[in-house]
Amino acid sequence: MRVPLHHAVLALLVQGPGHGYDLKGEFTSLVGPHFGTLNIGHLYQLLERLARDGLAETHREPQEARPDRLVYTLTDTGRTELASWFDAPVKITSGYRDDFFLKLAAARSLGDAGLIRRIVDARRTALLQELRDLAALGAESAASTYDGLLTQAAEIQTRGLLQLLDQVDAAADALVAEASGTARVRVNDASVGRRRTAS
Repeated sequence: MRVPLHHAVLALLVQGPGHGYDLKGEFTSLVGPHFGTLNIGHLYQLLERLARDGLAETHREPQEARPDRLVYTLTDTGRTELASWFDAPVKITSGYRDDFFLKLAAARSLGDAGLIRRIVDARRTALLQELRDLAALGAESAASTYDGLLTQAAEIQTRGLLQLLDQVDAAADALVAEASGTARVRVNDASVGRRRTAS
């Protein structure tokens, strides 16, 4: 399945043919500061894939005293693909398989409530710093409605994660107790298995 970056580049090509460095600047303006910069090498990989898949076509434009420039143009197939992407519902594909929950699971299995709380504290510190960074970014991009909405979305998500951390902190002892109970069941099952084998 194509990642959304391909579709963002297709949206740029709706406005007319383009080449690598121009499209890189347009992409940065399109997506705003939260996406960061797009490496020119990565952009060329995206463009080559679009051309390979028939979503864009290329032609060369001669330049005086410089190598020919490769220009990309949107195809009808590309327009159809872009329209389908706009109409498709947004799905969360990554779930919650992130580093924080992996650390939480490992600390829980070790039966260490103090370690869980240290993990929570470290995450809380990082999220509070992220809120400060977002506030600064919001002040810089206050003139843009789109960038302001992106900043607001990031702030809402970050504050929600901070609320979750409070719940994890309060549940640390219960998490350890549950893990301890599961471990005892596993040990008992293993003991029963050994007795059955011996008999």
